[in-house]
Amino acid sequence: MKAIILAAGKGERLKGVTKKLPKPMIELNGKPVLQHNIELCKKYGINDIYINLHHLPEIITNYFGNGEKFGVQIHYSYERELLGTAGAVRKIAVDFWHLKEKSTLLLQNSDNQSFPDFVSSLNSGTSHQLTSMPFLVLYGDNYSNYNLNLLIEKLYSSNSIAVVAFHYREDVAQSGVAEFDKDFKLIRFIEKPKYNESLSRWVNAGIYFVSPKIINFIPRGFSDFGTDIFPNLLNNGIPIYGVCENTNVIAFDTLEMYNKAVREINGFEK
Repeated sequence: MKAIILAAGKGERLKGVTKKLPKPMIELNGKPVLQHNIELCKKYGINDIYINLHHLPEIITNYFGNGEKFGVQIHYSYERELLGTAGAVRKIAVDFWHLKEKSTLLLQNSDNQSFPDFVSSLNSGTSHQLTSMPFLVLYGDNYSNYNLNLLIEKLYSSNSIAVVAFHYREDVAQSGVAEFDKDFKLIRFIEKPKYNESLSRWVNAGIYFVSPKIINFIPRGFSDFGTDIFPNLLNNGIPIYGVCENTNVIAFDTLEMYNKAVREINGFEK
């Protein structure tokens, strides 16, 4: 099974931290958040991992390499311009699973090897083919121990194009929430709802298990799952399902959120 971990964002609201460090490389409980996500995938037997890159990409590639020391296989997808959460997935599907030519990069790694050659060397010796199997998408700057089996089971039982993980949160002003029917089919997906726009407190956890058919609904260029793809699918009558688990998913988009996460992390790991 394959997983795409999204790690290209600049973390602009954390400028004091992310000026010299990609947001997914911020440490929580002694490890980069991205490493926690890789270990979460491995825990559920997902060892074929694709990571998109943009901001300070060599820090990520130098730390994780080809994934061997973490017991997984890692492939990298560089974005010259940010493509959004859905655009990043489309690019990986085209570049790797359709055997399309990769773009040329101009970055350099610490050994003065061209960055595209460096990434190519990490990706070499692997066999890529168009996947006919569903795959996982995770936001690499969120921290959780979500039960991924819930998404896998729901996708197969519902025969849906996508299953979205949700967790409960009282303050939803900066999050995407959903409303469901009795079978947890999504009725509405609302990104950053206005006051009283929805009574739902089930927040998008940034974890999706999707059919490869979803690539057909992602346009070229920039697009986002929460604001573009999921609402468009629902508006066109294409069902999406959710799973809801009352577990912590820690996001830290601001320094205040990060400091709170650091305070909570020890209790979260127990």
